[in-house]
Amino acid sequence: MTEIQTILASDETKKREYDNAADRIWGYAETRFEEVRSAGLLSEILEREGFAVQNGAAGMDTALVASFGQGAPVIGLLGEYDALTNLNQTAGVAEKSAPEPGTNGHGCGHNLLGVASLEAAVALKDYLASTGTSGTVRYYGCPAEEGGGGKCFMAREHLFDDLDAAITWHPGDLNQVVAASTLANIEVYFSFTGSSAHAAASPHLGRSALDAVELMNVAVNFLREHVPQEVRMHYAVTNPGGLSPNVVQAKAEVLYLLRAPTAPQVRELFERVCNIAKGASLMTETTLEITPNGGTANVVPNDTLGRVMQQVMEELGGPKFDEEEKNFARQIEETLTPEQRAASMRRFSPEITPKAQGKAVSEWVMPYVFTNASLPFSTDVGDASWNVPTVQLMAATQALGTPGHSWQVVSQSCSAVGHTGMHYAAQVMALTGLRLLQEPELCEKAKEELKERLHGMAYDCLLPEGLEPSAIH
Repeated sequence: MTEIQTILASDETKKREYDNAADRIWGYAETRFEEVRSAGLLSEILEREGFAVQNGAAGMDTALVASFGQGAPVIGLLGEYDALTNLNQTAGVAEKSAPEPGTNGHGCGHNLLGVASLEAAVALKDYLASTGTSGTVRYYGCPAEEGGGGKCFMAREHLFDDLDAAITWHPGDLNQVVAASTLANIEVYFSFTGSSAHAAASPHLGRSALDAVELMNVAVNFLREHVPQEVRMHYAVTNPGGLSPNVVQAKAEVLYLLRAPTAPQVRELFERVCNIAKGASLMTETTLEITPNGGTANVVPNDTLGRVMQQVMEELGGPKFDEEEKNFARQIEETLTPEQRAASMRRFSPEITPKAQGKAVSEWVMPYVFTNASLPFSTDVGDASWNVPTVQLMAATQALGTPGHSWQVVSQSCSAVGHTGMHYAAQVMALTGLRLLQEPELCEKAKEELKERLHGMAYDCLLPEGLEPSAIH
């Protein structure tokens, strides 16, 4: 049996345990920095597998770092396991069904993400143990990717500094190396305080904090014309001040999530939005409190590692779904709107379109495309990528065209389709890590590339100075 066959066989023998772990984390559905049971389950598996586990990493109760082996190269596997609020959904059904409306759900598939990275780490551990090869495999249990930035705190505490390469993945509807940048972001609360009054008898005595929020939002909407195309500005009114329309609202708050291609750009955007908030405060004679709530860096893609992973994927081929899994994917596909299906097909080049026609789930590997352009989303994987060469894949755990953060994702993340894609991602990551262990010069080449791409720029942590995980809300 070859080394590659050995590592895959090691993976095969433990699949049932990994399926069970992913489903249990799906059931826990714990949101950012509250993933106590999820992190505990992963830590328990890692300890049983012989890893040295450090819980509470970087000051986060639900973060962990687990290591096995000794010497170089040091290969990191990044895992996540946080859920999203208000996305409860019955598992494995092709209809919207929330047994507990208003509760949490894994609408991004992070229950699969964390387990597949662990699966890959264990497979590499088994390889090191059986061959006596020099090298270290390290699993990072990263909480709060959805708006909390667990990897940002890890990067701030230099937990990635001694890695030679980092490998991760994300559930999706395609099989491809994600060789692109993302948007840096800053999340920030704007809280206004005025004075209440009777809205009919003495409105002139009141100063409306709600007016300030509304004026701010209108001004930001005008700002959209005067920012780069890639910029995104999202907001949610987290406190409208009350439910009584006959009261001038003395308290109101709005939460903004600001995105731009680079850290300097998002910092500039932040200052412009802060000035708008100050203007709204001045117009309404209210006071303003600005409370940054976190931020993540843009991803620095690594072509060296991307090509290694692409070769692994092409040699391995795409995941193989059985007829029952394909039938479930077809049922999910039928719940999508015509616009969603059309948008899905428009992604494909003429060479890929025939493979996608009539298919409900992807079993092929997408061509490799490296770009410095920014994808229209953010991830704290960016903070790792500024500190260590990082590579990421997407693996098909969902029907083609499945929209992100949807009930369809939640349903499929606890299904045979999700499990099959999860194991495929684990194999790709394990075999990519194996290549790096066997050819450590690839790590050195990836490090040189990262240095060149940064052009001498130091890592710019967008977390506010002194912000601790417990302060994020």
